[in-house]
Amino acid sequence: MRRIVLAVAACLVAVSRLFAQLDGPRDNPGRTSKLPNILLILADDLGYGDLGCYGQTNFATPNIDRLAREGMKFTQAYAGNTVCAPSRCALMTGKHSGHGRVRSNVQVPLEPDDVTIAEVLRTVGYDSMAVGKWALGWEGTPGTPLKQGFNQWFGYLDQLHAHAYFPSHLWRNEMDMPMLSNKGGGRGDYAPDWFLRITTNYVKAKAESPFFIYYASNLPHANNELGTNGMLEIRSLGEFANRPWPKPEQGKAAMIARLDADVGVLLATLDRYRLDRQTLVIFASDNGPHSEGGVTNTFFQSSGPFRGQKRSLYEGGIRVPFIVRWPKYVKPSQTNDLTIALWDVLPTLAEVAGATRPQGLDGVSFAQSLYGREQKRKHDSLYWEFHEYGYQKAVRFGDWKALSLGTNKPVELYNLAQDPGETIDLAASHAEEVRRGVQLMDSSASPYVEPVDSTPKARF
Repeated sequence: MRRIVLAVAACLVAVSRLFAQLDGPRDNPGRTSKLPNILLILADDLGYGDLGCYGQTNFATPNIDRLAREGMKFTQAYAGNTVCAPSRCALMTGKHSGHGRVRSNVQVPLEPDDVTIAEVLRTVGYDSMAVGKWALGWEGTPGTPLKQGFNQWFGYLDQLHAHAYFPSHLWRNEMDMPMLSNKGGGRGDYAPDWFLRITTNYVKAKAESPFFIYYASNLPHANNELGTNGMLEIRSLGEFANRPWPKPEQGKAAMIARLDADVGVLLATLDRYRLDRQTLVIFASDNGPHSEGGVTNTFFQSSGPFRGQKRSLYEGGIRVPFIVRWPKYVKPSQTNDLTIALWDVLPTLAEVAGATRPQGLDGVSFAQSLYGREQKRKHDSLYWEFHEYGYQKAVRFGDWKALSLGTNKPVELYNLAQDPGETIDLAASHAEEVRRGVQLMDSSASPYVEPVDSTPKARF
């Protein structure tokens, strides 16, 4: 009998080990909380077509492609805006640019009554850290990360400061941290190196409790102050130095490769501390690709099959890559055509964490899609506005998209199911859809008052 019991026990151990191998790495044994960790990675000016998993063939992005292979890739995901500050506001607050505090790229800080993802997650026990590019409030304002729910912060407060990859200083919580090796034009301290160092140390320190990391890389944004050298803010061009491409395009490829490598380090860190199964990872971009610093978005077909780029309300300016990996729930190698936007992230994470959803959001949770269930609640429409070239507006409703590119310009209308590249304006033959689009644009936004840019003259 004793031999039989031992044999059965041995079989059970073998089977459990087999299932553990099939199921991937075990959960961190020190964790008692059932809440998932959350890692939200936001790229800067990365286009829909800039990743291998979305069709890029000129250079490889194996680590981000791994996220798609092990998770869910969305094909109809949208940025919060076509430029950074209002897009990041939509992400952080769950309100689109017709309602959010920051509705243009004129620098306006968040206020105390704005509710961010970090504040929502804090109510159920999360420790939160923001790293990278903030752009929602500078020093001395109520919009800094520590005043908006984050426990720790490291990076650039000001979006113009974030152009510099070898900056004179970065912010560590409320302290101005000098980058001494960059003094006098030096290139010793590379900001993305610091972002990784700070983040991996944070994961190590918080491995046994639920955390939220907002990792907002400034890659592959151009340093606009350097003209055609603005895409060469990279330690090395690496393998791309010998490609028969213009230098700025070599730099862009190297920047995206570096971003991909950073994602690989973050994933390896989760693996190291047995947190990969317990961590919901979201990867997205703040808007479409740019044609700055000497590059053109068409050289690598960075907008994918879409028309337009950054600073455009055509699809190329607002359709972005969006990937979710969560091994505990999200099945691998899924493609999802659900229409979502960055302002949906806050209600989704609130639902996942069991937190109370704030009132007055424009966002809709897509958590049920992650669990493999029917997504019953969906958007009736999505709205954007853009103010650098006048009061431009766009709205998507079903397969239709209407654009108003100026108060004295005719409304354009496209059927995205039949014409994703927005090549055929159907406004003349579909008057009812135009009326519906105009009605939605008029009703989706609060009255707009041009804000005053009161950013102090920072020393960059």
